Amino acid sequence: MIVIHSLSGGGAERVAVDLAAYWVERGFRVSLVTQADAQSDVYEVDARVKRIVMGTAGESGGAFAGALANLQRVWRLRRLIRREKPSLVLGMMTTSSVLAVMAAQGLPCRVIATEHTHPPAQTMAPMWQRLRRWAYPKAARVVALTSGTAAWIEQHVPGSRLTVIPNAVRWPMPVEEPVVEPPARYGRRRLLAVGRLHESKGFDLLIEAFAQLAGYFPNWDLVILGEGDCREPLQAQIEVAGLEQRISMPGRVGNVGQWYVESDLYVLSSRVEGLSNTLLESMASGLAPVAFDCETGPREIVRHGIDGVLVNPPEDVEALAAHLSDMMSNEEKRRSCARRAVDVLDRFSTARVMALWEEVFRAR
Repeated sequence: MIVIHSLSGGGAERVAVDLAAYWVERGFRVSLVTQADAQSDVYEVDARVKRIVMGTAGESGGAFAGALANLQRVWRLRRLIRREKPSLVLGMMTTSSVLAVMAAQGLPCRVIATEHTHPPAQTMAPMWQRLRRWAYPKAARVVALTSGTAAWIEQHVPGSRLTVIPNAVRWPMPVEEPVVEPPARYGRRRLLAVGRLHESKGFDLLIEAFAQLAGYFPNWDLVILGEGDCREPLQAQIEVAGLEQRISMPGRVGNVGQWYVESDLYVLSSRVEGLSNTLLESMASGLAPVAFDCETGPREIVRHGIDGVLVNPPEDVEALAAHLSDMMSNEEKRRSCARRAVDVLDRFSTARVMALWEEVFRAR
């Protein structure tokens, strides 16, 4: 049983769907439980996976109401565990992991908790932080995406039995709706970024860096794929810079693989990351990446100077602009890094990653 808040978009949500499909294909009985209803789904669930909606999503409002709402979530999830009788319950992200541990207390199933975001970068109520310190040592295993996150949990949540399992690179990349064709380039170069339009992704820093370079590289354009709450301020920033003809934000696309193939360089400007799916996908597609060396994530994927560039210090616009300039001006360097970037297909293959999950499943 996989438990997650919703399937409304995001890396953890996509991983939940991929894990469910992989395990059901191999003969496991798999259920996928969400608090939100299916109308908010972005990702399609394999028809063989039993989809269960608890209907407990929404704002709780106030400490007392929040406590009651969480008790209801625990009670409903416990009823589901008793009814479905899974041998293993996988909580996806912090709150779902905590709820799963609470709901499964005393029942004959093992609970695996997972962290998909580096905890210091999360905004989390003190109550959930306390509950995490209580719950994780009771889980059969706590899975972190990166060694940096595992080190943080080891220090701040003592007693957790930790394992590091990265995301597998999704390959070949599926084509989903909406399909948005990349515009013809007519000899122009394309710098590509992909992610939720959120402050954590640092697209404001990227736009500022590109604005510094635009005059020196008149045949390069920047495309930012994704959707989110920061669309309006980012669009305003583009207009203030006078770059409406050079920077575009087409929104979320279901054929992102085609955009990777039809671009010349990938950039990850995140202030914080777990393990970036888009970074893996772009490299698997043969794009050289330039990425901020934020506290966790990119350094566990990019081999600096071999298959891409790690920018230090993180969040430094001038440093980002300098490294982008170097890669944009040097086609041979881009090609050299791109040739090695595709090694992620082996380094983060489904076979390797699922073998790590098998070890966790079988461990006692």
